[in-house]
Amino acid sequence: MRITMKVIYALIIVCFNLHSFAQVDRIEPLNWWVGMKNPNIQLLVYGKNISKKSVSINYLGVSLIKQNKVENPNYIFLDIHIDANTKAGSVPLIFKEAGEKDFIKHYELKKRDASKHRHQGVNASDFIYLIMPDRFANAEPANDKIEGMLDQSLNRDSMYYRHGGDLKGIINQLDYLEDLGVTAIWLNPILTNDQPLTSYHGYANTESYYVDPRFGGNEAYRKLIEECHKRGIKMIQDLVHNHFGTEHFTVKDMPMKDWVHQWDSFTKTNYREQVHMDPYASKADKDIMVNGWFDKHMPDMNQHNQYLKNYITQSHIWWIEEMGVDGFRLDTYAYNDLDFMAEWGKAIDAEFPKMTYFGETWVHGIPNQAYFTKSNKINQGIDTKLQGVTDFQAYWAINEALNGKFGWMDGVVRLYNTFANDFVYEDPYRNVVFLDNHDLSRYLSVVGEDFNKYKSGIAWLLTTRGIPQLYYGTEILMKNFSNPDGLVREDFPGGWSTDKVNKFTSEGRSQKENEAFNYVRKLANYRKNNSVLQHGKMLQFIPDDGIYVYFRYNDLKTVMVIMNSKQENVKIHTKRFQEGIGNYKKASNIISGDLIEDIQEIDIPPMSTQVFELK
Repeated sequence: MRITMKVIYALIIVCFNLHSFAQVDRIEPLNWWVGMKNPNIQLLVYGKNISKKSVSINYLGVSLIKQNKVENPNYIFLDIHIDANTKAGSVPLIFKEAGEKDFIKHYELKKRDASKHRHQGVNASDFIYLIMPDRFANAEPANDKIEGMLDQSLNRDSMYYRHGGDLKGIINQLDYLEDLGVTAIWLNPILTNDQPLTSYHGYANTESYYVDPRFGGNEAYRKLIEECHKRGIKMIQDLVHNHFGTEHFTVKDMPMKDWVHQWDSFTKTNYREQVHMDPYASKADKDIMVNGWFDKHMPDMNQHNQYLKNYITQSHIWWIEEMGVDGFRLDTYAYNDLDFMAEWGKAIDAEFPKMTYFGETWVHGIPNQAYFTKSNKINQGIDTKLQGVTDFQAYWAINEALNGKFGWMDGVVRLYNTFANDFVYEDPYRNVVFLDNHDLSRYLSVVGEDFNKYKSGIAWLLTTRGIPQLYYGTEILMKNFSNPDGLVREDFPGGWSTDKVNKFTSEGRSQKENEAFNYVRKLANYRKNNSVLQHGKMLQFIPDDGIYVYFRYNDLKTVMVIMNSKQENVKIHTKRFQEGIGNYKKASNIISGDLIEDIQEIDIPPMSTQVFELK
């Protein structure tokens, strides 16, 4: 075969260019936007010995302020300013080195999406449904395993292996969720987790800008959010500030030694949130709490490092603007550096005023929990900007109300006392209330599989103050204890084509499961359509002899909730509650629809919570 010199020359040029371009393996964020309120961006550029290059930019309105070289020559950080009137387009980043041919990498600046249903915020008008994507529904078996990824496990009989659930599977069940009354979905982390073991849960991300391909990748996530927004369902993205996975490229080849917290030997956090607020805490204890690793495969990120802080914050801004997510759940909040979290919150609020976020605060004690919230109301000395928390104090209180014995401080009184302490929050209605989640024993098992208790707790969840969250499968009576965690992360029956039953349909559910599903659906949709159970004020009365009464009210309606924690039927004389009843004379049972013509006396069945709309 005859090869001309012209062809040889062309091949040489191609090879030379490929060699040159290979020196830049990554630029993150993947892209940015014109018209952002913060005109500055810091690009992480990664490639073999990339720091030998000098960089220039030739694009109207875009200025390279500083090229930062760090300890590792494989990184440079570019501080860039984008003028307010800059046009969207492809920005050439020109890389130069003496004796080498210049090469260009183009960086895209997009126009911002002004669509209405984007980063709307999640609030007390919402009903959150928590899904572990790997365990909910599998619509695309072809992506169950991805060649080259470290975790090649796939076995639905193992609680530790991947099962194959994906985002398309969730899309396919959006009608089910809409029918249930869900208005927001919280997914356990969906970023790539290329870890060798137990990668299914997502809490050790190895990428900051890519959805795990086993879930369908970025486009599947974009499609899911679009389909949710069409139905009026919001999307909550689960974020992990505190740690990355050990296989994250910035951990395997760190930009500098203090990118993560380093110890002489492996040091795990002490898991003691008290050191944040303890006026007598030792510095050593606090260092271990905040800087110790969550686990051996979850290195603790150094949130004092300015480059890391920029990298994390920009990645989260990117997901809001790129995908239009509506809210964030912040994992392991108490393990973070609170000064950084305050900076982070300020940056998010400035760019997206409607965006909301709540932190996981698995702590013990009401002041301990409130300490992490915004506004410095209880002498925290810092305003974290955190709008709400996962309300573990209410969680433990409802469990005590349903399972404990009534006493001066016990049983249902604990629930009353918990809400009596809401004065410590700037806005307790932004706290997320729940009965179970991916780390806790399933609610049905916690109440001893007592169906009356089950319904009583569901009624409380959907009528109390705050943002209610339901864990997938609770509505169909999924059960188990969280020892180990995998037992509460079972597959939703019907999510796989090979499943023998499909509990996404009424035909696939048992009579008792349908009763549970319909109970949740009835209350959730009533709440969805009645603002009184969303932002209505709350009035509660001191529990008496196992009976706890509270009201939700606004200018339009009043809802009366009566919780009977006793094992026998009780006749309630309502004169004591006249302050909440006002001029109302009748009541309609929201579940049954039965009308009580005279509410001076109301019969309440044992171990039940009855919800009435006053008439």
